[in-house]
This record gives sequence, C-alpha cells and structure tokens, in this order.
Amino acid sequence: MGRLRHKACTVCQQFEPVLYRIQYDESHQWMFVCRRCWENVSPNNPNYVYGGTWKAKKKI
Repeated sequence: MGRLRHKACTVCQQFEPVLYRIQYDESHQWMFVCRRCWENVSPNNPNYVYGGTWKAKKKI
C-alpha cells in the first residue's frame, strides 16, 4: 500500500493525481503541470523539456 501525497498544477492550481515535471518558458524553471496544461504548453515549444512524472500515490 502506498501513501497519498498532494501537489497542485503550477499553471491552473488544480490538485491532480498525476503531474508532469517540465520546463516550458525562457526561465528554464522546473514546474509541475497537469495533463490539460501540459497539452497546452508543450506543442511546438522550443523551450519545452520533459523531466519526469509525479504521482500522488507513491509506492513504499
């Protein structure tokens, strides 16, 4: 059984069970975004870098 963690999307502030760690602007700061926001910021974006997937339910 895993533990349940909470984290909000950097863009829309909604709590989601899965977030994507990405860079998508010229600041090159890592941000966690939900799937909906990820689909809006990633296409044809020269600053986009994928850095992994965060899940609320972590296995221990």
